[in-house]
Amino acid sequence: MDVDIPSSPGKFKSEKPHHHYLRLLLRWHYSSLHKFLCWTIVAAIVLFVLFLASPNLSSSSPASLHSSSITERRSLRTSSSSPAWGDPAWEKRVRDSARIRRRPFGISVLVTGAAGFIGSHATNALKRRGDGVVGLDNFNDYYDPSLKRARQALLSHSGVFVVEGDINDGPLLRKLFDLVAFTHVLHLAAQAGVRYAMKNPGSYIHSNVAGLVSVLEAARSANPQPAIVWASSSSVYGLNTEVPFSESHRTDSPASLYAATKKAGEEIAHVYNHIYGLSITSLRFFTVYGPWGRPDMACFFFTRDILAGKTISIFQGPDDATVARDFTYIDDIVQGSLASLDTAQKSTGSGGTKQGPAQLRVFNLGNTSPVSVVELVSILERHLKVKAKRKFVKMPRNGDVLFTHANVSLAKKELGYHPNTNLQTGLKRFVKWYLEYYAPPSGSYLTKKGRGGGSSSS
Repeated sequence: MDVDIPSSPGKFKSEKPHHHYLRLLLRWHYSSLHKFLCWTIVAAIVLFVLFLASPNLSSSSPASLHSSSITERRSLRTSSSSPAWGDPAWEKRVRDSARIRRRPFGISVLVTGAAGFIGSHATNALKRRGDGVVGLDNFNDYYDPSLKRARQALLSHSGVFVVEGDINDGPLLRKLFDLVAFTHVLHLAAQAGVRYAMKNPGSYIHSNVAGLVSVLEAARSANPQPAIVWASSSSVYGLNTEVPFSESHRTDSPASLYAATKKAGEEIAHVYNHIYGLSITSLRFFTVYGPWGRPDMACFFFTRDILAGKTISIFQGPDDATVARDFTYIDDIVQGSLASLDTAQKSTGSGGTKQGPAQLRVFNLGNTSPVSVVELVSILERHLKVKAKRKFVKMPRNGDVLFTHANVSLAKKELGYHPNTNLQTGLKRFVKWYLEYYAPPSGSYLTKKGRGGGSSSS
């Protein structure tokens, strides 16, 4: 942009020719100098950003160390040897896995987060009843990936191909939709956990917000558009004090970043439904547990620490108030998720353009019977036949809430959802799986080498 030389106030006077040329020369000089300085500053900023982002910086460089710590906080490591996708053999595996065997009512489903806890159970249930299923998972190291690999092996044995890739990989998603006319997407991939957000907030935005948008973008551009069922969370109720939690309650006071990203997801879902005609169902899960569960969940790390003889910390609220959760067994969650898929109406968009109103739903999926964490520990003691070493501590300000309780009347009415597994029965099944999976032949119940059990957020 040209820079004018300020003129003196007062009456205008015509200038002599040589003054006029001198004025033009000065304007050109200052304009060029200004542009040079601006572009020099811009170039310096770009080079500085590239310098910080460079993975080849010397490890002894302070800037390198700072950049490395930022990157570590924003991302989780995934498999460094991810197999290439897109060759004929890979395409054949995708198509074979997506083949529907249940006629005439079978569906074809892309399940994201398929190697995760809920994802692996839901994927297996869909395959068992004859639906076509393709999984997608990036196998990150939020917790030990070997547990995810073990779930993947079970799914592979059932005939399910789990594609190794990220939900933020747009070309991969488009390729999958080009290969298979998915009727549904069960979107379960997410960065889970409330407390981990204090260590790695960027991962929640990357997975739960950007990742959801990536999936919805691929779905709205697909032809035909699939119906979407995705995992929100009971955490969206946040600081709400009305119980039991109902879908009609306000959810504008999240207590954690995790909750905020899930609430944002529900608003994003509304936008894609409104603009593009995507049929979308949001499921608010309440504290899911069971075999093959996540190591950062209470029943998992309590079991691990009780067997290891470690003292477990039990949170208490103000005035020693009891912390309680609406613990929901995995089979009940899967039943509600599949019912959501089966009752989802078709999307109404075509070529990314909405043709008419589309279905938009939100359901609570819980057990409706909150149990205190103290009672949870007591039940585990009975099943493990080991006395826990307890320590009561005040609940930290980390985003956890004191109490959750699901009202599932809407899910019962619309989905036929009926949770029927109490905590006593569910924990018995969980403990049985845990001992079979983690107990080595010697009889020691300590974690097997290479089989996980640790948690980055416990």
